[in-house]
Amino acid sequence: MTKVKIVYASITGNDEDIGYVLTEKFEELGADVEMSEISQTDAADFEDADICVIASYTYDQGIVPDEALDFYEDMQDLDLDGKVYGTCGSGDTFYEDFCRAVDEFATIFEQVGATKGSEPVKIELEPEQDDIDHLDKFAEELVKKAKEMDH
Repeated sequence: MTKVKIVYASITGNDEDIGYVLTEKFEELGADVEMSEISQTDAADFEDADICVIASYTYDQGIVPDEALDFYEDMQDLDLDGKVYGTCGSGDTFYEDFCRAVDEFATIFEQVGATKGSEPVKIELEPEQDDIDHLDKFAEELVKKAKEMDH
């Protein structure tokens, strides 16, 4: 069974909602899913998963949220070769650096050898039906990639 680890950073609840949408879809696809809040999670938990997902908001001037900084730094010491990753998150297009943390986490995943399973999903504020459809497709692509790599 494909193991999925979803880690989220959420200040308004939007990214937690994204995590729940993804959990539901991954479970529909037959995956074993574990979801946790980023400050309560050890980055090394990704080493036990087949698919690694981060859902994060972007803080202030386009930076990774404060509560995610330790996790972000710890990720840089991982070896995620053979793992599939996906990044997503919510933001506000009012800000110039819309959803930049999503890209920052993707960069770290690339640096530690993980394989991109889907394009990042960037959501304006809370997930609407269109966004949920994108997240469902995102989950399907991640599972498909993980299965391809498993053969």
